[in-house]
Amino acid sequence: MSASAESRVHFRTCNLCEAMCGLRIELQGHRITSIRGDEEDPFSRGHICPKALALQDLHEDPDRLRHPMRRTASGWEQVSWDDALDEAARRLHAAQREHGRDSVAVYLGNPNVHNVGALMFAPGLLRSLRSRNRYSATSVDQLPHQFAAYFMFGHQLLVPIPDIDRTRYMLVLGANPLASNGSMMTAPDVRARLRAIQQRGGRIVVIDPRRTETARIADTHVFIRPGTDALALLALLHVAVVEGTPRPGPLASHLEGLEAVRELARDFTPERVAPHTGVPADVLRGIARDFLAAEGAVCYGRMGLSTQPFGALCQWLINVLHAVTGNLDREGGAMFTRPAFDLVGGPRALGLSRGSFGRWKSRVRGLPEFAGELPVAALAEEILTPGEGRIRALLTMAGNPVLSTPNGSQLERALGGLDFMVSIDPYLNETTRHAHLILPPVSPLERSHYDLVFHALAVRNTAKYSPALFEPGPDGRHDWQIALALQHRLEALRRGRPSVRAMLKYQALSRMGPERILDIGLRMGPHGARFHPLKHGLTLAKLRESPHGVDLGPLEPCLPQRLQTKDRRIHLAPEPLVADMKRLRERFPDGAAPEARGGELLLIGRRHLRDNNSWMHNVSGLLKGKPRCTLMVHPEDAARLGLADGADATITSRVGEVTVPVSVTEDVMPGVVSLPHGYGHGRQGTRLKVATEHAGASINDLTDDHVLDTLSGNAAFSGTPVRVRRAEARAAPATPAA
Repeated sequence: MSASAESRVHFRTCNLCEAMCGLRIELQGHRITSIRGDEEDPFSRGHICPKALALQDLHEDPDRLRHPMRRTASGWEQVSWDDALDEAARRLHAAQREHGRDSVAVYLGNPNVHNVGALMFAPGLLRSLRSRNRYSATSVDQLPHQFAAYFMFGHQLLVPIPDIDRTRYMLVLGANPLASNGSMMTAPDVRARLRAIQQRGGRIVVIDPRRTETARIADTHVFIRPGTDALALLALLHVAVVEGTPRPGPLASHLEGLEAVRELARDFTPERVAPHTGVPADVLRGIARDFLAAEGAVCYGRMGLSTQPFGALCQWLINVLHAVTGNLDREGGAMFTRPAFDLVGGPRALGLSRGSFGRWKSRVRGLPEFAGELPVAALAEEILTPGEGRIRALLTMAGNPVLSTPNGSQLERALGGLDFMVSIDPYLNETTRHAHLILPPVSPLERSHYDLVFHALAVRNTAKYSPALFEPGPDGRHDWQIALALQHRLEALRRGRPSVRAMLKYQALSRMGPERILDIGLRMGPHGARFHPLKHGLTLAKLRESPHGVDLGPLEPCLPQRLQTKDRRIHLAPEPLVADMKRLRERFPDGAAPEARGGELLLIGRRHLRDNNSWMHNVSGLLKGKPRCTLMVHPEDAARLGLADGADATITSRVGEVTVPVSVTEDVMPGVVSLPHGYGHGRQGTRLKVATEHAGASINDLTDDHVLDTLSGNAAFSGTPVRVRRAEARAAPATPAA
């Protein structure tokens, strides 16, 4: 047997969602013959979800671009890397020279967070552009978590993580970890972890407008009207600190603002909020008392809470609830990680910035920046609105904002009017089809992997490095290599002359790559050789010798030492969040909830275990079974509107209209309809064969870019007012002439 046909086994971490499941990949030569869970992985313990098998499909996908492409009047043409990079840098520089630095914008998509090279080298590219028009998926996803963490604990990534493996009571609001695998709570095999809570005598309670997959296995599920979760959380706080006595435990002397919180919660009795939330007062009071009585309780709120007009308030109130009940930094409560590569406590050069807020605002609507980024809900208007400072050119990196940001149709129109657009992306999708140049990086299996961010959000401290499975072809480029090459060219154009120092810097960074930086970060981290020289602390070499990963133990109490606030105290009542309570009171005045206008329903999203945003829809194996892009409608609403199961319905919002099949089900509460996100692949000019065959409709052709959490700037997808009607019968396709 030739060497090329020899069988071998490769161990790595799946990078297709946040769960960090360990994989065992078997190969025969260069052909993958098997992908299954790695039973020796100390974190995932052999568990994988269906998405793991898609790594092979993504690597072999014939639609994946493998060479730089230029759009011409007659179509797309292949160009060399040097020509593509030179043209991209030249045209970006020309736009800034003519129209100012802010005329070039950047959008970073969600897959960058799963890519160690992109995380390490994209910031340098952004700094070389020096533009304030920076956008990312953060403001359609987890910005409220980071916003609350920054103001309460002093760092945007000091986010409390549910200690799911030891809790006795888990309250879940607006989250569906059985579908997401635990977003902002990295927890492989989350089903087994939830079952274990019940097996040790604990309880799981889900509050959600939809009876989700997680709600079905919970002990209790409670419907709540979309967008009212902040009221429910305030009612829980009322029971804890007004009707009862705060019990902050060991952190009592480190809390700032406890009395202010008590006053804020005083008026929000369960009876006061019940008309708005739809949750009976006795149910809320019972949940609060059970939470207080549990020996270790945790509240987990995710997308449904973050993507509503009071997203930042929701995540803040969850943190406050933990603090005043003694469940913050406590086993079984909400705890903090100590990852091997420490993005929070490590040297600033190795981590992300601690955060910032309001240093500048968007040109058109005056929306504030957070951590150097503006809300992506403002991107389209910043392109379309004439005047000084208008965006003329755009760089996207691993993102598809046409399908993933609010009012995607408007953004689509805006992209068509740009002077120049370049995309670092492996696909010709609904967004990149507007680019003038596409610079495709190698596949996930052709690059090494280490989860910088998700180790910092994990329910247990572990570390794992995965080398590349395949060597890239001669024309392959890594994301970090593309970003670094663009940065080098932009800096050279700005200087206007060659620089020996700049060339040496570029060559040094090229030689270092992500691995050398990763090794430095591991050595300087809390488990590294810097702090454990006699114990042979963690290094990249040590991780290479441990292909299944290294277990660093359960989460441990770490406050106040890990706090990043200047006074080393936990700020329970930060001024911006306290001030935003006025907006909440005005939106939900004391008394009965207002009736829906003109028969409007409230639209919420949903996710499926086999979906991961929009880019996983080109894998046929993940789209098997019944069509998933359907509108869930409660039977009462379906009867009133004359909708039949399986028939088409037309949904209309302020910004758009789509038509989809109906699924009549009691899994949504009356007055609420649900449509999955990530679909809408029917646009012309893409190269996504499988996705186009399962096009569906984009929920973001309905969501409103002018409805957002005005405090944090996060998009408010959840609870979009819509009208639903029976779709008109579709005409039969005409028979082509002979």
